[in-house]
Amino acid sequence: MTLTLYVGSKRYSSWSLRPYLALAHAGVPFECKTILLDTPTTRDEIAAVNPAGKVPVLHHDGLVIWDTIAICEYVNELIPAAHLWPADRARRAHARSISAEMHSGFAALRRDMPMDVVAHKTGQGHTAEALADARRVMTIWRDALALSKGPFLFGAFTIADAMFAPVTTRFTTYGVDLDATCRAYCEAIAALPGFVDWKRDAAAEPNTRPGT
Repeated sequence: MTLTLYVGSKRYSSWSLRPYLALAHAGVPFECKTILLDTPTTRDEIAAVNPAGKVPVLHHDGLVIWDTIAICEYVNELIPAAHLWPADRARRAHARSISAEMHSGFAALRRDMPMDVVAHKTGQGHTAEALADARRVMTIWRDALALSKGPFLFGAFTIADAMFAPVTTRFTTYGVDLDATCRAYCEAIAALPGFVDWKRDAAAEPNTRPGT
């Protein structure tokens, strides 16, 4: 089994972090190759591994899978023992619903608080629209955690946590006020071995977005 995940800059690529965490949790050996974003060669490097022209993209024995959700779903099917979705049908439907909401929504939060896992920008990006998105995210977290009792949204780590992991970094980077429940959830994500490795690699990358 040969799995290679191509990701964008670990400092900035929120979409890439998600399948990386899913693969890391699944425990399957995989190679991660980073394509630095915002460089003169970025577009050509991505086009060489994904005709859709985007990262992340997973290569598995000649098969090419792109888009965060598609990759995570593939990993779930490939490694069912990882239990990347809740076993209970109703809980699984809930997890898929909030994952889909994260995948398609929260445009203001993405725009005004872009992911930068090694920066400290407390107070920046706190537009009314972004903070409204943040409040909705925290409501989703509190509702799920009230049922699961944590530490993750559905008790054990699932794709839903992979989908919301980049938001935890945004809240940290931009100093968004959190209650104790949401703060504990952010800390649980930050302590994941896969996230620790990701952040270490991000800190070693060049800053390809100076001035942002």
